[in-house]
Amino acid sequence: MGRDMGMKYELVVVGALETNCYLVYCEETRACAVIDPGADPGKIFAAVAEQGLVPVIVLNTHGHVDHIGANSDIVRKYGVPLAMHPGDTGMLKVSEYMELSLLLGAKDSPSPERLLADGEAIAFGRASLRVVHLPGHSPGSVGFLAPGFLFSGDTMFCGGVGRTDLPGGSWKELERSIRDRILTLPDETVVLPGHGPWTTVGQERESNPFLT
Repeated sequence: MGRDMGMKYELVVVGALETNCYLVYCEETRACAVIDPGADPGKIFAAVAEQGLVPVIVLNTHGHVDHIGANSDIVRKYGVPLAMHPGDTGMLKVSEYMELSLLLGAKDSPSPERLLADGEAIAFGRASLRVVHLPGHSPGSVGFLAPGFLFSGDTMFCGGVGRTDLPGGSWKELERSIRDRILTLPDETVVLPGHGPWTTVGQERESNPFLT
């Protein structure tokens, strides 16, 4: 669990690819943004109930099946809108990744009700996140920034970076996104990636083997 300025987050690791789904919420109102519900909707429902949260929006860092596979379940159960960058809206039919979608129990995602743009704010309760467009892993990859925290999706990991060999991927764009949009943040900024453990901007600047 983490917290900052009345905002807290709960990590729920879901699916066979161990995707990090984050429940980011306003401590005062319990209003919650669900980031990357990739699989295991029942596990997400249980975490929401345990924390007494009130989901108000689903956010996707990008459109890959292991990050969107439970979108439909979350949207339907809580009656909330889905938001993602328009660059990835063509990826929402999981049947195009049949083997992986079966492994994850993924379902086709509804179309987003809200299209995200770089720099816009997403408010929930008294908390908010700012959209940071991070193309490279996919055209519509984004991060979500709060004071001291960046939810980075699959753009950068602890000691690694996102793959660029999938359709729409670009190493040149990924490198630019990381160097210009992530490594320019304060060293102490906590990076919360789409898979694996958290890290900090300073740690990755110093030791990430893909960025030296």
